[in-house]
Amino acid sequence: MEFSNRLNNLPSQFFATLVKKVGDAVLEGRDVINLGQGNPDQPTPPHIVQAVQEAAANPLNHKYSPFRGTGDFKKAASNFYKREYNVDIDPETEVAILFGTKIGLVELPLALMNEHELMLLPDPGYPDYLSGVGLANVEFNTMPLLGENNFLPDYSSLTEQQKQQAKLMYLNYPNNPTGAIANLDFFQETVTLAKENDIAIVHDFAYGGIGFDGVKPVSFLQADGAKDVGIEMYTLSKTYNMAGWRVGFAVGNSKIIEAINIIQDHLFVSIFPAVQDAATVALNGSQACVKELVDLYEGRRNALVEACTSIGWKVTAPKGSFFAWLPVPDNYTSEAFADLMLQEADVAVAAGNGFGSSGEGYVRVGLLVDEDRLKEAITRIGKLNLFGYAKGKG
Repeated sequence: MEFSNRLNNLPSQFFATLVKKVGDAVLEGRDVINLGQGNPDQPTPPHIVQAVQEAAANPLNHKYSPFRGTGDFKKAASNFYKREYNVDIDPETEVAILFGTKIGLVELPLALMNEHELMLLPDPGYPDYLSGVGLANVEFNTMPLLGENNFLPDYSSLTEQQKQQAKLMYLNYPNNPTGAIANLDFFQETVTLAKENDIAIVHDFAYGGIGFDGVKPVSFLQADGAKDVGIEMYTLSKTYNMAGWRVGFAVGNSKIIEAINIIQDHLFVSIFPAVQDAATVALNGSQACVKELVDLYEGRRNALVEACTSIGWKVTAPKGSFFAWLPVPDNYTSEAFADLMLQEADVAVAAGNGFGSSGEGYVRVGLLVDEDRLKEAITRIGKLNLFGYAKGKG
């Protein structure tokens, strides 16, 4: 039995390769400090765990969920956007429930695009955006995210042909992997571009709850006219440490939301209702746990930057997300530097080129171990004496 062309067209899984390299090192008995992945290290807050326990005991939740999710969860998403961003969302027509936002990001090209139509993707960007490209058999062009432009795409560099042909564009701020944030002016510029060229916008707001230095990340839907052209996807994985729960939602343009709902009508029967009940509690309840989490990540970020500075590694502090985007030393590629870190320092980082060609020259570091382990990782790297002439790219 041979695989389908669709399956053969899928890209190789970047993180699977990284996991294998780290796993092999651990099997050798080495003390690896793994800064390469994006798996939150803190537990889900107790009040959310209690909510799912109580909901799981309710026999009504043992039946099939409504195809398009529970009304309470959709209302909670609407209330969340009004409270956090002052954005009005109709829970009936402008919310789609997702098995984590990865599902939405991968399935959306199937729902909105025909084969060989064009989508625009950030580079560097979340590697699984390309899974949607492969499954839908569409074309894509990349938009370089460069340090000199604060890791925002430069729309003036798009050709007229790209603007005319593009049907769909993905954005992601706070950004994975660069840790950059976007402001409202940028999103307003995005809306203008989308309206002038009939491009649907998807803003991947996975790290929307994590902003540093007192700056709250901006929602794309706060821009005037944003709902006319696009949607935003929000996951509970990062904000509430619910990565394994696989729950999120999309909000915004009603036609795009309906497209998601239609394709999911054929793929799923929605999420276990008890998980939706717990997600409702997370969105509606006290957000003190979110502030505590952001403070934790900011402390780790500060410790990382201080440690890097102490060994001569010139880095720029990320403004959001739980990642840092660090320049590699001269005479190394991203992959060669990442391999050296694992082989010689027992520190795992993600090579920047795994996120796209514009990621070459960087590595991504996760703020997902405690401060002492972060400092120990940088101390180990410092012993290799690589940073006398580090590139100041950030």
